[in-house]
Amino acid sequence: MSKIMSATDAIALIPDGCTLGVTGTGPALEPDLLLATLEQRFLTEGRPGALSLFLPMLPGDRKGEGGLNSFAHKGMMRQVMGASFSRARHPAFLDIMETGEVEGYITGMGTMIQILTATGSGKPGVVTKVGLGTFIDPRHGGGAMNAASVSPPVRLIEIEGEEMLFYPAQKIDVALIRGTTADENGYVSFEEETNTLGAVEMALACKASGGTVIVQVKRVARAGSLDPRTVRIPGPLIDAIVVHPAQTQLSPMMADPAHGWNPFLAGALKRPLDDIRPLPLSAEKALLRRAALELREGDVINLGAGVATRLPIVALEEGILDRVTFTNEHGIFGGLMATAVGGSFVPAFNADAIMDSVFQFNFYDGGGLDVTFLGIGQVDGSGNLNVSRFGAEVNGPGGFINITSKTRRIVFCGTLTSGGLRSRIDEGRLRIEQEGRFGKFVPRVEEVTFNAAEARARGQEVLYITDRAVFRLGETGPELIEIAPGIDLDRDIRSRVGFELAVSPRLSVMAEALFREPLLGLASSLPKGDRA
Repeated sequence: MSKIMSATDAIALIPDGCTLGVTGTGPALEPDLLLATLEQRFLTEGRPGALSLFLPMLPGDRKGEGGLNSFAHKGMMRQVMGASFSRARHPAFLDIMETGEVEGYITGMGTMIQILTATGSGKPGVVTKVGLGTFIDPRHGGGAMNAASVSPPVRLIEIEGEEMLFYPAQKIDVALIRGTTADENGYVSFEEETNTLGAVEMALACKASGGTVIVQVKRVARAGSLDPRTVRIPGPLIDAIVVHPAQTQLSPMMADPAHGWNPFLAGALKRPLDDIRPLPLSAEKALLRRAALELREGDVINLGAGVATRLPIVALEEGILDRVTFTNEHGIFGGLMATAVGGSFVPAFNADAIMDSVFQFNFYDGGGLDVTFLGIGQVDGSGNLNVSRFGAEVNGPGGFINITSKTRRIVFCGTLTSGGLRSRIDEGRLRIEQEGRFGKFVPRVEEVTFNAAEARARGQEVLYITDRAVFRLGETGPELIEIAPGIDLDRDIRSRVGFELAVSPRLSVMAEALFREPLLGLASSLPKGDRA
């Protein structure tokens, strides 16, 4: 019996009240035709309703359309468990969550992938220290998104005297996933995709649950004709194949017109990088240059969302891109993140490896990283960080909590203020022309995504690098250790920090070279790291 069917017939396999797993993040691996067909069926038939969504990532990046907005209808959802959300992309979805009509729970992306692995391998669940002391700890809300969310899917337990978090395995009744090519027996390859994003873990968890796996692909090939080395999901895991010939790799702007997809992002070819322009001299570039001073020869590095995603451009300009290994939570090892040309943070040009999500987070949780560079949302007087909730903007942590739990050196990067901030560099000195309306260093963070006390107990080194100053995590909180040339301590820093500012007795001025055009000379001065 053929597994190939129309999107309409495949979506008809989804029953009311089931747990539905969906893969993809942003434009990468979004099963867009399946989501659009699912939404249309609900709007015309009122089915399937009362769905429980399991969302390890954030499918869809069309502002206000598709992706999670496909579920933004009264009665369509009963419960949501996810790691990342975005009001800019999915406003209707978050509006529904805000009403309290739907239960919602947030946890770390890595933990959600590991829950799928536990389900797929018949284990009772995931036991982890990741998230202790943060907002996903059941003592601090258990990741509840609203007042209706009173049954968090996490428990605090103790093993041999140590506190742990336990997440039970999660049954998946139906999985919506995506690949590039399926053969007639359901074997799926990902040759045009930029990442794999936990698709095989989702399929395995669903089949272990006795569920139905539906895959969207660009084309179907004859049975047995796929190179077995390129197959990422075996045929016995697939129940339905939906062909979508117009499926795009990412967005049209990232496609190579000659191929209809970009082989440099899928790992099929290596892209020349000599046309990547250096960043113009600005406060942002000076910040990134200061961050680059934390690099060591041979470092394995994670980059989180925000300004830090452009650090590889500085590394390329300085001639050290190949002497360190940049990674992201979506499986990338090496190469240059596509943000270098204004693209998505998810893929990379010239990646050395594109790993499955379960490997990437096991690697992170196992302490495989030397250093991570992450964005700054809010910092408080204890050094805690919030990147997951800002009033009505519920972002979730993505992979942030997994990443910060085991990485030896943590560097948070961002401006001291935001909202209309304007600055310029003049003769090696930074000038604030218009201050931002919102301070990021606040008396109390809205939500603890990074617990500074836990980091101190783990012996982690933590820096907060801003446009005008550098702080380190001291015994009681952030301590100012460097100030940019041209910046006044009281006017530009102390008055913009929402807590009593601790200043190091060895306060120094940031190197003026950071604020001038010539290269820093990192190619000849990069310090040796543990792996060098």
